[in-house]
Amino acid sequence: MRTLVVGAQALLIELDSADEVAALHAELLRRRDAGALGPVRDLVPAARTVLLDGVRDPAGLGARIARWEVAPLAREEGPLVTVPVRYDGPDLAEVARLWGVAPGEVPGIVAATEFRVAFCGFAPGFGYLTGLPERLHVPRRDTPRTAVPAGSLALAGEYAGVYPRSSPGGWQLIGSTDAVLWDAGREPAALFAPGVRVRFTRGDGRG
Repeated sequence: MRTLVVGAQALLIELDSADEVAALHAELLRRRDAGALGPVRDLVPAARTVLLDGVRDPAGLGARIARWEVAPLAREEGPLVTVPVRYDGPDLAEVARLWGVAPGEVPGIVAATEFRVAFCGFAPGFGYLTGLPERLHVPRRDTPRTAVPAGSLALAGEYAGVYPRSSPGGWQLIGSTDAVLWDAGREPAALFAPGVRVRFTRGDGRG
């Protein structure tokens, strides 16, 4: 863990893995909710960092956090969201080939995996989901698409994600969902938030 003061009221904490980011983010939320963290306006996790903004004494808080013993995040910790998926993506066969399985086996592999939202970005409502073992990581497409349909379930590297709206993208598309990822009139607006656990089920109800 490395702590860096990056502004008059901002502290950046660098970590070595997505699991460490998730564990520290959860610990920061717990301590803030318990009134033990001090004034912090925003907690923003990313791939290997957590940014704390609105901090009264960044250097002092950074020194305190560096001494913490942060336990790994329990697998069952965090709210669970279930998302039904149709496995109709144009890259399904390619992902199956990379995994060394038949295309019909992909839904079962995905359904057996519990994902967790590591961080959000790219577009409102887009969550970067971890949980796939390294052997199931797949590369981005050599040629990105100019328009990926909203609701597309996609994979790239260690991450899975669902496109909340149509946009360019180079991830491998394996399925689609009608779930609304972002609704400004909903509270909360985003279906996915850091720390949320995600299960993808088959849209035909077969899990």
